[in-house]
Amino acid sequence: MKQVGKNKLEGYNRYGYIFLAPFLLAFLVFQLYPIIYTIFLSFTNLRGWNTEYQIVGLQNYQTIFANALFIKSIKNTFILWIVNFVPQILLSLLLASWFTNVRLKLKGQGIFKVMFYLPNIITAASVAIIFYALFSYPRGPINLILENLGVISEPFEFFRSVTGTRGIVSFIQFWMWYGQTMLVLISGVLSINTSLFESAMVDGANDGQIFRKITLPLLRPIMLYTLVTSLIGGLQMFDIPFLLTEGNPDNSVMTITMFIYKQAFTGSRNFDIAATASVILLLISVVLSVIMFRLFRERK
Repeated sequence: MKQVGKNKLEGYNRYGYIFLAPFLLAFLVFQLYPIIYTIFLSFTNLRGWNTEYQIVGLQNYQTIFANALFIKSIKNTFILWIVNFVPQILLSLLLASWFTNVRLKLKGQGIFKVMFYLPNIITAASVAIIFYALFSYPRGPINLILENLGVISEPFEFFRSVTGTRGIVSFIQFWMWYGQTMLVLISGVLSINTSLFESAMVDGANDGQIFRKITLPLLRPIMLYTLVTSLIGGLQMFDIPFLLTEGNPDNSVMTITMFIYKQAFTGSRNFDIAATASVILLLISVVLSVIMFRLFRERK
C-alpha cells in the first residue's frame, strides 16, 4: 500500500513539472538568454547596423566610467528616487497606521483606499500629458493659480528649471506609487497578531507607543520588501522623465535607463555601451539589494 501511495504521489509531481514548463521556457527565452547576451555584448564593439564584432575586453567599462553623461544619469536616478521614496514611505506608514487603528475605526476606508491607489493604474503617458499641461508655460493652471495668489509676479518656466523639473518628476513618482506602498504596508500590519495590540492597550500604551514598539519592528520584512522593490523600480525609472522632457533641461532628469535607450536606439546605435550600462545597472541593483538584506538581518 505504501508503494502504491508513493507511486501515485510521484505521478502527481510529474504534473507539477508539466505546469511549470511554460514558465521555465518563457524565462529561458525572454529573460535569461537576453541577460547573458547583454553581458556578452558588453565585452564587444558592436555598433550601428553592423553584424560583425570583436571582443574588446573591459574597454567598454573603462569608456563608460569616463562618460560624464552616464555618471550624471546615475546621480539623477538616485536623486529622483530618494526625493520621491522618503515622503512616499512616510505617508504610506501614516495612512497604514490610521486605516488599521482599532481605536480610530475610520469610516469609508474602502473609498479612500481606492482613491489613493487610483493613480497607480493610470498609464504613464496620460499622467505625463496631464502634468505637462498643468505646469505648462505661460498660461498653465499652476502658473495662473500662483499668480492669482501673489506667489509669483510672472509665469515661471518649470520645465526650464532643473529644480522644478526634478521636483515635478519626483512628485509624479510619489503620487503614482504611494497608494501601492500603502496597501502593502496595510497587508503587513493586518498580518500581525491582534492579541499583541490588545495586550498593549490593556497595559495602557498609547497609539504612538504601539506603533513604535510593536508595529514597526514586526513590519521589518514588509519594509524590506517595499524598500528593495522600490529601489529596483526607481533604478529602472524611464517613462515619466522621458515623456515629460526627454531628460531635459541640461539632462537633469536623464536616468540610467534613458541613457541606455538613447545609446542603443538613437544616433550611432552604440549597442556595446548600452549593454555595458545595462550590466552596471544590474550590478548596482544586486549589490544594493544584498546590502539592504544584510542591514535588516543585523538589525534583527
